[in-house]
Amino acid sequence: MDHRRLGRSGLNVSEITYGNWLTHGELVGRDSALACIRAALDAGISTFDTADVYAFGAAEEVLGEALRPVRRSSVEIATKVCLPTGDGPNDQGLSRKHIMESCHASLRRLGTDYVDLYQAHRFDESTPLDETLIAFDDLVRPGRVL
Repeated sequence: MDHRRLGRSGLNVSEITYGNWLTHGELVGRDSALACIRAALDAGISTFDTADVYAFGAAEEVLGEALRPVRRSSVEIATKVCLPTGDGPNDQGLSRKHIMESCHASLRRLGTDYVDLYQAHRFDESTPLDETLIAFDDLVRPGRVL
């Protein structure tokens, strides 16, 4: 599997990224999902994409379980924030509150101390851009996001 630089981040990612949208934790059973992730690893895929909202968090849990036996530094994990994760007024968007709470919940579900890439799933017109960017920066500085 060939790898490429992700922009100017210094991060190398596999040319093929394994995503688990609409599948793991919802449409594909746990055992099948684990087998798919193991097959991706065997094929040399090292980059895995998910989001807090996929299958209401279950997709992150399955991915975390599958990657648990793998040396953490040998894979790249990307997840996302913005879409609704609950019914409350602070359970969506790119406010500082939602970003921080969502990141910590994603880390817990993934079973890791950090993610390599944390992305805004959508633009949030109701939150000032500087609030969003400062929150992301505040996750980078202590190493929760690389």
